[in-house]
Amino acid sequence: MINCAWLQHGEKGQVAHLLIDSRKLLFPESSLFFALSSSNRDGHQFIARLYQQGVRNFVVSEEIDTSDFTGANFLLVANCLLALQSLAGVHRSHYSIPVIGITGSNGKTIVKEWLNQLLEPDYAVVRSPRSYNSQIGVPLSVWLMEARHQIGIFEAGISQNGEMEPLQRIIRPTIGVFTNLGLAHSEGFYSIEEKLQEKWQLFSDSAVIIYKRGNSVIDDFITQDFNARQQQLFSWGFDDDSDMQVLYLQKHETGTSCSIRFSASEFTLEIPFTDDASIENALTCCATLLNLGLETAVIIKRIAGLHSVAMRLELKEGINHCSLINDSYSADLSSLVIALDFLSQQQQHVKKTVILSDVPQTSLPPEQLYQRVAHLLHRHSIQRLIAIGPEIGAHLDYFTAYHIQVQAFNSTEVAIHHFDSLNFSGETILIKGARSFCFEDLSALLEMQVHQTVMEINLNAMLSNLKRYQQKLQPGTKLMAMVKAFSYGSGSFEIANLLQFHGVDYLAVAYTDEGVALRKAGIHLPIMVMNAAPTGFNALVNYNLEPVLYSLDLFKKFETFIRQEGIPQYAVHIELETGMNRLGFSAPDIPVLLELLERQSFKIQSVFSHLSASEDPRYDEFTSEQVARFSVFCNLVENVVAYNFIRHIENTAAILRKPQWQFDMVRLGIGLYGIDPSGGQQPGIEEVSTLKTTIAQIKQLLPGETVGYGRKGMILVPSVIATVRIGYADGYPRVLGEGKGKMNVLGRLAPVIGSICMDMTMIDITGIEGVREGDEVVVFGKGLPVADLATWAGTIPYEILTGISQRVKRIYYQD
Repeated sequence: MINCAWLQHGEKGQVAHLLIDSRKLLFPESSLFFALSSSNRDGHQFIARLYQQGVRNFVVSEEIDTSDFTGANFLLVANCLLALQSLAGVHRSHYSIPVIGITGSNGKTIVKEWLNQLLEPDYAVVRSPRSYNSQIGVPLSVWLMEARHQIGIFEAGISQNGEMEPLQRIIRPTIGVFTNLGLAHSEGFYSIEEKLQEKWQLFSDSAVIIYKRGNSVIDDFITQDFNARQQQLFSWGFDDDSDMQVLYLQKHETGTSCSIRFSASEFTLEIPFTDDASIENALTCCATLLNLGLETAVIIKRIAGLHSVAMRLELKEGINHCSLINDSYSADLSSLVIALDFLSQQQQHVKKTVILSDVPQTSLPPEQLYQRVAHLLHRHSIQRLIAIGPEIGAHLDYFTAYHIQVQAFNSTEVAIHHFDSLNFSGETILIKGARSFCFEDLSALLEMQVHQTVMEINLNAMLSNLKRYQQKLQPGTKLMAMVKAFSYGSGSFEIANLLQFHGVDYLAVAYTDEGVALRKAGIHLPIMVMNAAPTGFNALVNYNLEPVLYSLDLFKKFETFIRQEGIPQYAVHIELETGMNRLGFSAPDIPVLLELLERQSFKIQSVFSHLSASEDPRYDEFTSEQVARFSVFCNLVENVVAYNFIRHIENTAAILRKPQWQFDMVRLGIGLYGIDPSGGQQPGIEEVSTLKTTIAQIKQLLPGETVGYGRKGMILVPSVIATVRIGYADGYPRVLGEGKGKMNVLGRLAPVIGSICMDMTMIDITGIEGVREGDEVVVFGKGLPVADLATWAGTIPYEILTGISQRVKRIYYQD
């Protein structure tokens, strides 16, 4: 245990829930809040708000005045994260059930979810929610252990040395499962051997370790390190020394047949997947089940029934102006909480609906289970529940007691039959169902059907990028996020919701109508409008948007407007010209501007300027001159208005290169979306957007034939040509025709052939084996950076991203 001391003893009560995020408070009376601190967020600042909401138990790492918190308990520790981990470790020690601990480079979450699928018919399972495998996620996962559970399955992920030991103390697995060893997340290690040694620490007290033979690094490590250990090693692989030997693999159209030898007997396993990663994960699960003693007949039947795991929550456009969150592959309490948290971030619709199946929760009495579910829906302000299944249908009173509108059906088929009567319109819908309810058909009815070119937006990557840039800020520096131009092609309110939820200080849009759309979607952050026009003054005021005043003419027109409206001290931003020569008050305008400011017609929220070449070291001297001019102009404005205002000049590139000029706020633009404006790639910054399409048709062409309009694509040798569902009307630049552009097909680049059409593009897939009609093609994103596309097109990533047509469906997902 760690050292701690009471700052204040208050009311007695039982702690059932651990809280680290004030926005996710559900059960105030039984929650214990840990005031975690990071470089950009201090949990102590949320204590007063949580106290007002009913929380009475706090763990803090700072001496605070408790006089305003009557009845609250405050425990002072040196480090709140260590206290959280220590508490979870003590909680784990109360249970003697088998615990499976999973680590490796890839496949941890899939193996965990599949083991849950395979074991839940026999055990009451507790497992990590989704990918809760970090220094914070692991203790929160282990805290979920209750007396009713019979087996635990937890994953542990690390990115550098020293991180596995605390996770091992919390999980204490009796059974270790090592998925594989690869290059993923290797930045924090000097070598692959060091990475393996750190990960293997999870198994230091495990009775048995399950792993795959055949990786020389792992095999050598085991040979050198495990001769003296009293641990059982259970291996699977293709050689005779493996405890579970794979005799052969045969892929076919619908899956993979595996012949397995174990303990002097042989059996055939049908795996319903053909990709190598899924096959390996399924065989790891098979080895684990064999080690647990399950009969081979049971293993064969259950692995044949494995389903794909929904690794992420997806937000899609639904029918009738609805938004759809599809999480239809599982329905347990822990994943329901995560899905409801994701739903709560979405503010674009007032009405929120949950479609929920029976919740398979072994050992928990149905009355207690559905009381909990009803309370969760109530705490997340759910107005309507569509309940599907006989068990949830027998407990509807718990939901109606919270005034939740309920419609109940005994099965998915009956719900689909009555679909038209459900009248979905203008609401956010979370669809969450156990696998046996097969919600896929129901989800398909709710989803807006568009063509198969989609832009996937990784909200986890965006949040990670945001945190990386926040870590570059000096204490007290605010952050404005640029969401203009449809958030650089990524979306509107979907992105703004995420930024608002995670504490961005300001948003900026280009035009008034963009700001109006955000307000209508429930965004309440301050919004700066960079190109306000007199025709939009009414909308500015009606939706509490803050215009940028950049010229004497605009200043006077807006001043006249607010005087006529009788509005005192309206919030505005002043843009200064320091060298960009685009918009802004230049040096000759400053004396007149100062005279106008003396009237005090406006409340100056901020004064700012634009750096024209902050990404380029060749122009650092010019950038310094811009900052010097800006400082002089700001001081002149401050002398006139006689109050403090926010000063900001730094953009994405300057945040990284010139931290000394952060002033009071910085503006984060393209970096939020994972693009380095300097043309390189900052460590830890991840591209957010992936543009995908599919193959409509494949043709075998002979020399002399041509492809596309104008016969621009000439076939010189026997070739295989695929037509994909994207064209210049979708935003794919026409200049990329005739071999300039390439697309990623099954991990290989296929050049464009011929001219790009309005809705279609042809690519040469000659030599790429195994390609089929309907296969996915990556236009840019994972494996093909958008910067490469921009280089081929002779432009910049900004233009590519913002040029993607809004007819291309955006899908937002969160792991």
